[in-house]
Amino acid sequence: MSQQKWEYQSLRLDPGGFLGGKVNQQELDDSMNRMGERGWELVAAFDTNQGQGATRHIILLFKRSRYGG
Repeated sequence: MSQQKWEYQSLRLDPGGFLGGKVNQQELDDSMNRMGERGWELVAAFDTNQGQGATRHIILLFKRSRYGG
C-alpha cells in the first residue's frame, strides 16, 4: 500500500480599509470556491498583523492529493 502524498498551496488576500482589516467577504468566498473546484481543500487560515492589531494579509492554506507518487 502506497503512502498518501499531498501538495500544498497558499493564497494571500489583502484586506482594504484604513490600516487593513476590511475583508471583502465576496472575494474571500469566491477565492475559496475556485480553489475547491480545482480539488483543493482549505486546511488553515490566519492573518498577519501590521501593528496595533490591524490585519495586513489573510493567508489561506490548501492541500490536495498528489497523483503519480
